[in-house]
Amino acid sequence: MGINLRSPLFIVLLTIVIDRLGESLIFPILPFFVERFNFDAFSLTLLFSAFAAAQLIAAPLLGALSDHWGRRPVLLICIAGTAVSYILFAVATAPWLLFVSRIIDGLTGGVVSTAQAYIADTSAPANRAKNFGLTGAAFGIGFIFGPAIGGSLAAIDLKLPIWFAAVLALVNVVLAYFILPESLPAGQRSPLTLKSFASQQQWLALFNQRTLQALLMAFFIFNFAFAGFTSIFVLFLKRQLSWGPAEAGIIFVMIGVVSTIVQAGLIRSLIPRFGEQCLSLGGLLLVALALLGIAAVPTVGSLSVPLLYACVIGLAFGVGIMLPSLRGVISNRVRDQDQGKILGASQSLQSVAGIAGPAWAGWAFDRWGGVAPAWQSSVMMAIALGFLALGLGKPKDATPSSS
Repeated sequence: MGINLRSPLFIVLLTIVIDRLGESLIFPILPFFVERFNFDAFSLTLLFSAFAAAQLIAAPLLGALSDHWGRRPVLLICIAGTAVSYILFAVATAPWLLFVSRIIDGLTGGVVSTAQAYIADTSAPANRAKNFGLTGAAFGIGFIFGPAIGGSLAAIDLKLPIWFAAVLALVNVVLAYFILPESLPAGQRSPLTLKSFASQQQWLALFNQRTLQALLMAFFIFNFAFAGFTSIFVLFLKRQLSWGPAEAGIIFVMIGVVSTIVQAGLIRSLIPRFGEQCLSLGGLLLVALALLGIAAVPTVGSLSVPLLYACVIGLAFGVGIMLPSLRGVISNRVRDQDQGKILGASQSLQSVAGIAGPAWAGWAFDRWGGVAPAWQSSVMMAIALGFLALGLGKPKDATPSSS
């Protein structure tokens, strides 16, 4: 059954596509764009850290505001903030303006979470899981086409992908403003209190549970290493292989295709057959080996590109099967009434990793050279694998009780 092109669901999914498209348009060109500011690797990766820090601060506020004001105004603010951040990034004449741009983008970075809340509001219980599944397809479309378009436009002018992303965001604002109705009835909105922004206190106690400690540590180390490596990956391609934005864009198209295939249905076939624990361990092992392979790819020779492609495909596949499986393992270790808390815990861990990981990778790149973040990330993935194996050995009857 198709989707009505004027339905709220279609507009929300289109909003997610445009948001992911804009982000992935810019990602392959960042190291080339900041060259005129004489950025080293550490300065480049701090742009990623600044975005993640701003998003960590703003996420609880945006969630509380969407519950209080409704989804539509928060969604409009977030999309407009994204457009402003792209415009500021394109016209920046000093490094501090680049950081202001990323901070604005992070502070208004609630497009996806608010869009998913909108889908929950407007979907019948029987259709909710199916409609949430469509968000994965929307992510995939954005991440497949974004790098290809960005790499092609960068060949004309490095600022062109950024302006194109800004235009897409502005178009998104117009569509949402004129077509998207409010999804949360006034009678169902929550009051705004200080407790709305203090969600950390609700889930910090979960870290004291022995059945979760090792699993959450594995989750954090993975996200730390992965966020660090991905923030430096385009610069790695530039320095090690002398690649430009177009070649880097091809790599990210490949990652988008593999991720979409896994998320669109392959993972649903693999979990019943192999189980979440096996896929978590196998996926994390594959990620560690892929990163080690990327570090070992020769800078010259006919095998360098095929080997790199093979390692990148392995990396994307490993992440694609590991992350949902590990989330499932963690989710199954807590009771139903603690699911929201563990979701908050994992999201916060991921945000903290997104702040610290890129800063570490940039520092390692400057200090030890281009391959350092890759092989060090591989070592960290092996350590995470150890924590994961330890956590999986904990008996499930250690599930925390309510307090």
